Amino acid sequence: MSHALLWLPLLAVFIVLAWLGWVEYRKLEHYRQWAQQFEASKYDIAAVLGQQGDRLTWGRPTRQGIVNLQTCELSTLQRVWVEGGGQRLETERDRFKGTIHLVLQTTTGECYRISFTELPLALAWRDRLAGKIKGEFA
Repeated sequence: MSHALLWLPLLAVFIVLAWLGWVEYRKLEHYRQWAQQFEASKYDIAAVLGQQGDRLTWGRPTRQGIVNLQTCELSTLQRVWVEGGGQRLETERDRFKGTIHLVLQTTTGECYRISFTELPLALAWRDRLAGKIKGEFA
């Protein structure tokens, strides 16, 4: 009896890990279906992002699907930069603490912040978008 009680917490941990794996699998499956409509796209636990022509679309992945979808036209962008911990990041060697955001500023002054978990990926998207907008990038 005592041996069974010792293994019970291990069984509970296994069940929780299996459930978390299923949740992440569902998120990825929803992303795969969603991303088929885009020329380029990215997925991470923070956000999804897709580009089709002159349109950027992003949102948050959940097991029910992509939620909080927002869209922006590249023609309305004036500036684009990467921010981490409240400071602008230029290279992968920059030190920072906090969340990474790709910041899009429109000609009307409105700013959109798209979350990233990896700095190199955020910098690559910044460079990709900078070549397509008429404004500047930092």
